[in-house]
Amino acid sequence: MTRGRARVRSLLPSRADLAMMARDPRRDLLAGLTVAIVALPLALGFGVSSGLGAEAGLATAVVAGTLAALFGGSNLQVSGPTGAMTVVLVPIVARYGTGGVLMVGLLAGVMLLALAVMRAGRYMAYVPASVVEGFTLGIALVIGLQQVPNALGVEAEGEKVLTVTWHALEAFAAAPDWTAGALAAGVAAVMLLGGRRWPTVPFSIIAVIAATVIVQVFRLDRATPIGDLPPGLPAPSFGFVDPSALGSLLAPAVAVAALAALESLLSARVADGMTVGQKHDPDRELLGQGLANIAAPLFGGVPATGAIARTAVNVRSGASSRLAALTHAAVLAVIVFAAAPLVSRIPLAALAGVLIATAVRMVEVISLRATARATRADAVVLALTAIATLMLDLVYAVVIGLAAAGALALRAVARQARLDQVDFRHDLPGGHSAEEHALLAEYIVVYRIDGPLFFAAAHRFLLELSEISDVRVVILRMSRVTTMDATGALVLKDAVEKLAGRGIAVVASGIRPGQHQVLDSVGALGLLHGDGHVHATTPDAIAAARTHLERAGLLPATPLPRPRPAGKATR
Repeated sequence: MTRGRARVRSLLPSRADLAMMARDPRRDLLAGLTVAIVALPLALGFGVSSGLGAEAGLATAVVAGTLAALFGGSNLQVSGPTGAMTVVLVPIVARYGTGGVLMVGLLAGVMLLALAVMRAGRYMAYVPASVVEGFTLGIALVIGLQQVPNALGVEAEGEKVLTVTWHALEAFAAAPDWTAGALAAGVAAVMLLGGRRWPTVPFSIIAVIAATVIVQVFRLDRATPIGDLPPGLPAPSFGFVDPSALGSLLAPAVAVAALAALESLLSARVADGMTVGQKHDPDRELLGQGLANIAAPLFGGVPATGAIARTAVNVRSGASSRLAALTHAAVLAVIVFAAAPLVSRIPLAALAGVLIATAVRMVEVISLRATARATRADAVVLALTAIATLMLDLVYAVVIGLAAAGALALRAVARQARLDQVDFRHDLPGGHSAEEHALLAEYIVVYRIDGPLFFAAAHRFLLELSEISDVRVVILRMSRVTTMDATGALVLKDAVEKLAGRGIAVVASGIRPGQHQVLDSVGALGLLHGDGHVHATTPDAIAAARTHLERAGLLPATPLPRPRPAGKATR
């Protein structure tokens, strides 16, 4: 009971968090204001792209951003709607509607809480860099393609982003109008070019304001605005979908929870890497994201995650505590309550330009190139994950990437396993002559097994061992076997039995204590122990092999006499 309480207490905010927020409040307040300016167009854009509207994006940024900052495991993480989550939500909106998306978010939040209690956050460290890079590249492609309809000023529907993009191009070709396209391209160009030259300037909000002013001044009717926003957050609501539909929503909820955990923990890890002395608690981060995703749907928000881009802006702006993320959420709340009419005039094409620029920034060419050039396996995993993200969905993409990475890693480990014939002269006790050694070598062969003896490599050993002939004793040096599973033990047993069937005895040396149980479980150890063919060292194994040959009448019972030096008389 005491241990359980201590575990729960470790997941909750502490006095240390409050003390850290009081260290440099001015710096954190300025950082939070900067992040809010960057986050406003992103929250609006991701809300529109998800299909629930700009108000859903703002509600998510405020509610989820506040709770994740208070209860999360990172001092620098900024949470809210993200492009990766939007990719998952689009088909859910198309299939289940708004109520379905809100219920999926609620269920996903409960699942994240369960993951936090089970301490699942630490397993993020096992995700390979090639999967992360491919995942990020695929998300960037999907986000960019999702903006094509709004960037071209046309309407297109569908669950798959490639289908929607194609329909948007067809609609634009049928009635081309370059107004929306020019706005989107202009906003994206200002963000990319200006951000490269002056990275601290919030060009996203500057470009969006400029585009909105241009549309209003020149009466560009083809530039569709966001539309009316409610003044403030909606009242909490608990009516989502019919409870009978919960079963069909479990699979999408698992996908949302998996993505929220993956992206949030990845973003927190990026924040740690950008600072000195900061280290996030992955389980507490899952708790914060779980609470955020339970609360956000109650106010009409979409599922949220830690946002890598906004977190990076937060760190670069000098944030040192959770106060910065809380300030970001508070500023956005003020905008929701005080500036909704102004925000409603922002053209959708301008937000499309913001998200296109964001997608371009997500692609780290240097990092992609380094990962692709590292090994052929890394390049394959990166490409598979990116393609699966584009063609399927993000959860399937991560599963495929992890499966491919695991299979290729097993293949690489299996290739490290070796079966080499070795010279055993240096293991002979002193006093053996060259003639005696030659006689022993005629009947005995020594092999050394290096590396793992497991399912991915074991059958190759069986093939090589089974081909041994023209000897009477095979000595296996096993001190360098790093690991062994049941398959490896069975293969070894089969090899011993096949060699015994041809009259060849097998003697083993150097079996590690941890491997005795595996060999014994399949009967291989008894097969060797029964004839006394298991020994601690190679010299002991050679001595046993000699005894076996003596009993078979192949060697004399006494050592051969040493040759006499030339020129000396025999007594």
